[in-house]
Amino acid sequence: MTPAKANTTKALASTPGLRELARLGIEVSLHPYDYDPAADAVGLAAAQALGLDPAFTLKTLMVEVDGLPACCVIPSNRQLSMKRVAAAFGGKSAAMMLPAKAERLTGYRVGGISPFGQKKAVPTAIEASVCAAPKVWINAGARGLLLGITPTDALRSVKARPAELLA
Repeated sequence: MTPAKANTTKALASTPGLRELARLGIEVSLHPYDYDPAADAVGLAAAQALGLDPAFTLKTLMVEVDGLPACCVIPSNRQLSMKRVAAAFGGKSAAMMLPAKAERLTGYRVGGISPFGQKKAVPTAIEASVCAAPKVWINAGARGLLLGITPTDALRSVKARPAELLA
């Protein structure tokens, strides 16, 4: 499925994540949409706005595992299992990171956090069930902008591991 609004990274390389992907030679498609700050679930709202399957429209969640930062990328229509998150990163406990801390750590605003081009690289896991898909959509680093990428390129670009993260 290809949304009507699509550009290439060469047209819009405006976020740290897009610049990092371009530096790595990874081509992505860009999909702008009207961001709704009042949406209950930003990822689901993005999927709906672009006519995408929410199972392959991924959200980026910042967590802390045994007090250390990590990044999880999962389908927008699902929830994290903190027990599985802790196990995926070799820890004993996991919790969601406070929004202000996530913004400071990543350099992005909540609603626009991307796993790509974060200010400080942290261990990252992508939900294993989406890793066989031909393409997934992930925040490009700005509210109202998703990028389309192959899961293989997403994993490689942030040195992520596939993991079972879902509740």
